[in-house]
Formats: sequence, C-alpha cells, structure tokens
Amino acid sequence: MTTWTQGEYMHFEILVEDVSGKTTLEILVPKIINPEQHTFNIHAYKGIGHIPKNLISNSDPKKRILLDQLPRLIQGYGKTFASYPPNYHAVLIIICDLDDRCLSVFRQELLNVVDSCEPKPKTQFCIAIEEGEAWYLGDLAAVKAAYPTAKPAILNSYTNDDICGTWEKLADAVYPGGCQKLSKLPYQLTLPAINGRGFLRPNK
Repeated sequence: MTTWTQGEYMHFEILVEDVSGKTTLEILVPKIINPEQHTFNIHAYKGIGHIPKNLISNSDPKKRILLDQLPRLIQGYGKTFASYPPNYHAVLIIICDLDDRCLSVFRQELLNVVDSCEPKPKTQFCIAIEEGEAWYLGDLAAVKAAYPTAKPAILNSYTNDDICGTWEKLADAVYPGGCQKLSKLPYQLTLPAINGRGFLRPNK
C-alpha cells in the first residue's frame, strides 16, 4: 500500500523502541525523505515490552515501554490526526524488533491494535528480523570503519539474516568486555566513546 504520492506533503510520526534506534533514524530518515518537502518526529522508548491483554494499556506511561503503551498511543494519534486539516497528511510509523516472536502472529497482533482504535490513524509497521543491530552487521565494512579495533573474527562469523543474538554479537565485536560487561551497565547508558563513538546498551 502506498503511504503517500510523490509531490504530496507528508508528516511522519516515528516510534522506535530504543535511543540507539532513534540515533540511527535521525541520520537515515533525511536520506529517505526530502526534509525540505516533508517533516518528521522520532520518539524513542525504553524497551519493547508486550502488547497488553484486552488491548488496554495499564502500565505506567512514564516507564515508556513501547508495546505496553501501544493501544493508548495509536488511539491518541488517531484522534490527533483526525483533527488535522484535509491537506495535512500524516502517518504513524512504528519500528520494532521481532526478537524471537513469530512474524505472522506478531504482525496480526499489531494490526489488531490499529483495528481496535477509532478513528484509526494511517499506520505502518516496520519489523526488524531479529533485531535492528542486524542492519549494522549487514555492512561489515562500515562497522570496521566506525570501530577500527573491532574484532574481525567475531564480525566475520556473522552471516546476513542469521538469528543469532545480533546486539550481543555486535557488542562482543566492538565493545571492550563485550555484551557481558555492557549488559551490567544501567539501561541505555551512553558509554565513554570508543574511537569517538558511543555505544548504547539495548534493553529487551
């Protein structure tokens, strides 16, 4: 389904499950859309969580867990988008990791949340197979350029689209002490830069 037609103004509201994903999208989105023609906001959450039973968000919104709050968020965007003038086109984009879920079941659960809302916002789901870190590992040359001290044996052991715990593999390759040391640090703490670049610990 086409979200917008060429030449038509569009505003994008993008929800992503962690800060590292937001950092990546802030670089990528302007390369995908024309920022002189379209606008966007990117909102980071503190983990993915779970879609609540009965599609009622009962968890604390201050904890900012994406799927826990998804029914409330989509309902809110539906009301907000409905208040826009006819020539102000908006779409909600939700980006999350598949992790170890079944893709067809998870996709249907997400669509059920949208179907439960009235008015329904125009919504697109982008599901990373297994995790967003797989996208980084898909370009090993870029990882090596960003982290010259990365461990080549670990990077070279990765095969595209492997279901192998990709954030752990990436951490083992580029961060001193690997994922075991990184996972002991507070949630999504921005660590001291490695060769001028920080590393964010994801939280599931």
